[in-house]
Amino acid sequence: MTEQFTDHVAHRPTEPIAGAVITVSDRCAAGTEEDTSGPLAVRLLAEYGVENRDLIVVPDEVDHIASALQEALSAGARIILTTGGTGISPRDCTPEATKPYISTHLDGLAHEIRLRGLKSTPLACLSRGLVGITARGAGGSLIVNAPGSNGGVQDTVEVLGPVLGHIIEQLSGPAHPKADEAK
Repeated sequence: MTEQFTDHVAHRPTEPIAGAVITVSDRCAAGTEEDTSGPLAVRLLAEYGVENRDLIVVPDEVDHIASALQEALSAGARIILTTGGTGISPRDCTPEATKPYISTHLDGLAHEIRLRGLKSTPLACLSRGLVGITARGAGGSLIVNAPGSNGGVQDTVEVLGPVLGHIIEQLSGPAHPKADEAK
């Protein structure tokens, strides 16, 4: 990441952003392991004005993840962050569950999240996490797949935070004027 990007002052939204965090983990869903990455995501996103109504925990299954995504969208979430299920194991299926909901991929953000993770672990290059919006214009939502570790969530929110207000503003406001109209 460039120095210019890391020094960028975050554009904070003027109103709270409705959000949802979905933890994807067989063990956490079964109650055999404590979810730490989901609560961390909720806390870190709150620093950028995201109000998470619920923290949802689901097993690594496409149908469960898709249902949780649909539930969050139906409840009005403008940002949905999933944590877990982005790797290459046979049970990692978060990108597959997310892909049908994304109309426009934000590959630059996904790339920056992986680059941030590579500073801590070479395993970050194995993340298949997607970032994208559900629809352009009013009513669109941002969906971000973060790795299922605390470090992965931290990296994701560090990259996402400075641009989150701008993304929501773009999804909420009118389109940019055409070049000849702006003069």
